[in-house]
Amino acid sequence: MNIGIVCYPTFGGSGVLATELGKALADKGHTVHFITYQQPVRLTEFRANILYHEVRVPTSPLFYSPPYESALSSTMVDVVKNNDIDLLHVHYAIPHASSAYMAKKILEKENKYVPTITTLHGTDITLVGRDKTYAPVVAFSINQSDAITAVSENLKQETYKTFKIEKDIEVIHNFVDVRRFARKPIDAFRKVIAPNNERIVLHASNFRKIKRIEDVVKIFNKLNEIVPSKLLLVGDGPERPVIEDLARQLNLFEEIRFVGKQQNMEEIFAVADLFLLPSEYESFGLSALEAMAAGAPVVATNVGGLPEIIIPGVNGYMGNIGDVDQMASYAIDILKEENTFQKFKENARKQAEKFDITRIVPQYEKLYENLYNNFCKRGCK
Repeated sequence: MNIGIVCYPTFGGSGVLATELGKALADKGHTVHFITYQQPVRLTEFRANILYHEVRVPTSPLFYSPPYESALSSTMVDVVKNNDIDLLHVHYAIPHASSAYMAKKILEKENKYVPTITTLHGTDITLVGRDKTYAPVVAFSINQSDAITAVSENLKQETYKTFKIEKDIEVIHNFVDVRRFARKPIDAFRKVIAPNNERIVLHASNFRKIKRIEDVVKIFNKLNEIVPSKLLLVGDGPERPVIEDLARQLNLFEEIRFVGKQQNMEEIFAVADLFLLPSEYESFGLSALEAMAAGAPVVATNVGGLPEIIIPGVNGYMGNIGDVDQMASYAIDILKEENTFQKFKENARKQAEKFDITRIVPQYEKLYENLYNNFCKRGCK
């Protein structure tokens, strides 16, 4: 199939999932067209059947801000017409679903019919989408999609609670390439971070308030008092100065490494002994799943879609939001005894295998095939 994928090209979960999906589809012989404002960060190598179409937004003194949504719709129209696209798969409702609807209507005027799929990822529903400024457009554009998917059962239910959605939402979970993340750690890398063979604790995020990175540092502080450890913080964002200041206040700055945004996350996950994710909300928790694939147990909050991937006492634990003491206790339980730690590591890998790319991508292919065939009964292209 000729598949158009619209996504954010950045490090966030929706962009990562969309890019990895496109790459997996290309591996299976499909031709994939990425449509976005810059090349996706996970799209690092050339492939003959992966094409990138940049959305260019001309500036004008008339505009308070450049009209990206209009430029995106126009680019979708051009890509569909010039490349014989079979369907459009848009990730993250704002503004991609509404832009896809406009593109579809423009194409219909030219007797071209292309089905659209909207995949909901989380904050497009639970945070941004709830804003009254966007809510009517979000609800309308989701309902106008020919198929809707959500990355967790929790997000599906949140969507129905938040908006009056008139169509079925199919849950297709996020996935991970277990083979890619199941690699041996680089000894030299580990030695630099933990020269005295300390445990390595990892957190990776966009450093926003919803991630509660202050709790990460506080949990680590309590853990480090019992189990000698180092904390590796991956990512960047508005909360970083606050976290750096907290690390100094707690005299932990020498125990914490701020490494910023990274692309080769599999090498970082490979050295992690434990992953911390004490967020206020996670629609799924893709970073937690990637950590599990690398054999790192997870201590997280009992929110959103995390209960769909974490089995307490098996591959990690879940605590209440803000309960630093509880989550620190869980971390100590996992890391203190080597035999217990090894069992958690093995179970983490086994759980990740349930969400392996080879199991999830066929679900998207089945959706594409059914949608395309049903759509063409009404007349396509």
